[in-house]
Amino acid sequence: MAISVGDTLPSATFVKMTADGPASVSLSDMTAGRRVVLFAVPGAYTPTCSSAHVPSFIRTHAALKDKGIDEIACVSVNDPFVLAAWGEATGATAAGITMLGDADSAFTTAIGMDFTAPPAGLMSRSKRYSMVVEDGKVTHLNVEESPGVCELSAGEALLDQL
Repeated sequence: MAISVGDTLPSATFVKMTADGPASVSLSDMTAGRRVVLFAVPGAYTPTCSSAHVPSFIRTHAALKDKGIDEIACVSVNDPFVLAAWGEATGATAAGITMLGDADSAFTTAIGMDFTAPPAGLMSRSKRYSMVVEDGKVTHLNVEESPGVCELSAGEALLDQL
């Protein structure tokens, strides 16, 4: 069953790249007492993710922070090495977006946002979505019907809701 507004996120651990190498990130620690935007993409370096979704959060980063968002993080079913390179290539890292790997799709599956598209080579990937999480609880959620579309889940759409 997919996560909904009002639900509390499950316990999860992501991996992000640091200067010292891969490091674990506890979702509950990250969201405790904070307002966090999580947006998910089907995969690093994929067309819509690179040309539309990540850029939308780069463009809206400052405005989201002005609305009281403490952190903006991109979640992808990729390893932290790929996400670090992609964050550098897109400018997401320089913009202050945290790149989080859900390498085994455990979080994505737990919240019911997983999908598989064998013709595109996408196995156990995340649907495209954006959400606002306040102290671990989902307060806003926007899920795209198709992985190749970035409208409802774009940074501008989320900003308009706040």
